[in-house]
Amino acid sequence: MTNEWFSLLISTDDDWTGLVLRAALGLVLFPHTVQKLFGWFDGPGIPGEINFMTSKIGLPLAIACLAITVECGGTLLLLLGCFTRLAAFALFIQFVVIIRLVHYRNGFFMNWFSKMEKGREGFEYHLLVLGLCTAIILEGGGKFSVDLLLSVSPAH
Repeated sequence: MTNEWFSLLISTDDDWTGLVLRAALGLVLFPHTVQKLFGWFDGPGIPGEINFMTSKIGLPLAIACLAITVECGGTLLLLLGCFTRLAAFALFIQFVVIIRLVHYRNGFFMNWFSKMEKGREGFEYHLLVLGLCTAIILEGGGKFSVDLLLSVSPAH
């Protein structure tokens, strides 16, 4: 039974669709990841992100650390195509929570022209992430993924 779940988790076709989906999402999330981890692109780094999540959003420290781990680890797994469905599912859940806790009250639209207070973004971007995550969950990692390498039997 465990082997069946593992096979289902990593199963993917050797096609371009999974690669395009996970590359698109991974490359969009990557700058946010390095902002959180390293402070690149004027990001807060880990201490600043934890402070934001615990003081501004009100998350417990453990949940803030889990959220950073999911976003950063999930992005890396997507880019590698490793446990792609699991990474996309975790990111899907995270972005639903992000919409609910932070962005829903700001309305639909992103802050394209800085007309709103900095940091007050709507949830349109997050809906795109949810759509991509859903497609990745259905499709798998596709071509050039670790999942594909793991799912090919030695007999091939």
